[in-house]
Amino acid sequence: MSPIAPGETTAGSLPDSEVIELPPDFVLPTGLAAISILFLAWNLLAALALAAFSAFLTLQAATLRLLFTATALDIYRGDKLIRRFPYQDWENWDIFWYYLPTLFYFKEVKSLHFLPILFDPKLLRACLEAKQLPKRRAWQ
Repeated sequence: MSPIAPGETTAGSLPDSEVIELPPDFVLPTGLAAISILFLAWNLLAALALAAFSAFLTLQAATLRLLFTATALDIYRGDKLIRRFPYQDWENWDIFWYYLPTLFYFKEVKSLHFLPILFDPKLLRACLEAKQLPKRRAWQ
């Protein structure tokens, strides 16, 4: 795995040939858990549903691993590769929203994908920029 320090998240500082594993980020599941607590005063069923979704995202963040390799974005559960996305098939990508990253979007030739931000969003953006993958334009 890459020896990149957390502060070194610019595209120019990322080596192209190394495998970079994104560390998990629990901001989104924690935020949803906090919102579910607020929902307790309003609607118990909504609070329970949001808390369950938060627990699911926490489990996903703890068990999934995203690795940027020289040729593809690989997704692992533990040591098992569950999906490979070759860069050559990517048409564009984006991270929504810039100041509060919650959703990672990318489009391949065959399909498009939306993933919740369960990994370091700054390093995710830096890796995508380092691979020089086409970014989605705001007007598309």
